[in-house]
Amino acid sequence: MLIIFKSPADGDVIMFEKNAKEMLRILGKDPTEPKGIFTVEQLPAAIDAVKAAIAADKVRQAERSLDEDDPDQDVKPEGAVSFFQRAVPLLEMLERALKDREPVTWGA
Repeated sequence: MLIIFKSPADGDVIMFEKNAKEMLRILGKDPTEPKGIFTVEQLPAAIDAVKAAIAADKVRQAERSLDEDDPDQDVKPEGAVSFFQRAVPLLEMLERALKDREPVTWGA
């Protein structure tokens, strides 16, 4: 199943349900809700949350690269998409929506 994030300020951001629910948890929204909204007033906190999660993911990636020889390390398959790569389009949408003072909604 796909979840679509929409805003009049930007094009749609489409994610697989699993990834979208992870984003919603990070953004402080209930991932079990089939649809919802980030009001203009909620956007600054949402942007900060995504930025913090991206920074934490980059730290994890850097630590993993230092432990490349660790056989117990979870290795992502070649070409796997990182959290950072999934989060950037949504972060850009949130930032554009804030700039244009437009809400962001999500739903299936």
